[in-house]
Amino acid sequence: MWQKISFNLSLAFESVLSNKLRSVLTALGIIFGVGAVIAMLAIGTGARQSILDQMKLIGTNNIVITAVTSQTDEEGEDEENNNGEEEKKTWSPGLSLSDVEAINEVLPTVDLISPEIVIPTSIIQSARLEKAKCVGVTNEFFELSRLSLESGIFFHQEHMDLGKSVCIIGKNIQLKFFGTENPLGKMIKCGNTWLKVIGVIEKRNTSKSSLKNLGIRDYNSDVYVPVKTALLRFENRGKLTEDKIGRRGRNDASEENYHQLDRIVVRVNQSNMMQASAEVIARLLTRRHQEVIDFEVEVPELLLEQEQKTQDIFNLVLAAIGGISLLVGGIGIMNIMLASVLERIKEIGVRRSMGALRSDIIQQFLFEAVIISVIGGILGVVLGYFASKIIANTAGIPSIVSGWSIILSAGVAIAVGLIFGIFPARKAAQQDPIKALRSD
Repeated sequence: MWQKISFNLSLAFESVLSNKLRSVLTALGIIFGVGAVIAMLAIGTGARQSILDQMKLIGTNNIVITAVTSQTDEEGEDEENNNGEEEKKTWSPGLSLSDVEAINEVLPTVDLISPEIVIPTSIIQSARLEKAKCVGVTNEFFELSRLSLESGIFFHQEHMDLGKSVCIIGKNIQLKFFGTENPLGKMIKCGNTWLKVIGVIEKRNTSKSSLKNLGIRDYNSDVYVPVKTALLRFENRGKLTEDKIGRRGRNDASEENYHQLDRIVVRVNQSNMMQASAEVIARLLTRRHQEVIDFEVEVPELLLEQEQKTQDIFNLVLAAIGGISLLVGGIGIMNIMLASVLERIKEIGVRRSMGALRSDIIQQFLFEAVIISVIGGILGVVLGYFASKIIANTAGIPSIVSGWSIILSAGVAIAVGLIFGIFPARKAAQQDPIKALRSD
């Protein structure tokens, strides 16, 4: 039995190789179909991995509240009063630490809450000056951002309560200013303030596209200080002065940043309550800010889920294109094989007269169809791989060609060959041997 199968397989190979051009043209549909499937799976896998990486960056169950400098109230744009004078804008205290306390007290779903103050500054150390950002945070920030220490310690409660001149630096800051030296215990100057380095953040590898899409900073390039240190030793934008009282509420000062905090990140303990919690926070802050909407409340995880749904629709479109190409390729194989049967009727008659069974003829033509499909599948895998890389480089879409996608494509190619090769093979086996020998 195995001898017959190997003999029929060798005849099929010989027939395919003797008509190389026809075989390649026959396999074109399979080539493009498998290529589309490989590209689809590569882009889908890459996009899914990218979203998972972004989820790791932003954390799960997080709600992000961002300060907005340009104020808008519920009535929309400024209106003029009856005397033609501009109405003064409603006064708002802006995002502040008191908002953090209010959210923590009112919202029962709060698990962790992290205020942030971002201060653009210049860093000086060892006669070197670089522009950077000093970020006022609490220890919750590191937990929410999933940042761990390479060396040193996090802030003590004393650092937080008294606003001590201490800092934790990113890996890039260490490399720029200290090189291979141990920075712990050494001083670094941020603006006009000298800070003692007590820790170094472990390097976080993040693509520029992820940083841009998520609106987050490069954690490796920042200097982190306690929130009270930022307010006491750098700048407290929420502190009212006589000059600020005179300017606040005027239209010419609408772009002035009066927020004490730049961002608040809230992690809730129930994922199904994220949207409801975000709505409660928005209503709470609206009341506390005198109905002035000078903040934005976002749920990044829901945005990423929406992005995933969009990507899934895109993958379905690609799958449909790949499926149509495979269907056309299978029909092409069937048509060419049927034409081949008509051309090789005499060959079929010779084989049958020499004792070949109908099953042998079926095997031979079926093997030919499968071989053409496999060749098309291999070329399709190569085409899909390079197509996915070209798409990734030109459109900025991540792509990952996995082993299982290649196996799946190969299986699909073989299945197409078997399905669309059965009818021509049976057609060949049903030929009458005597009539076949008489044909020209």
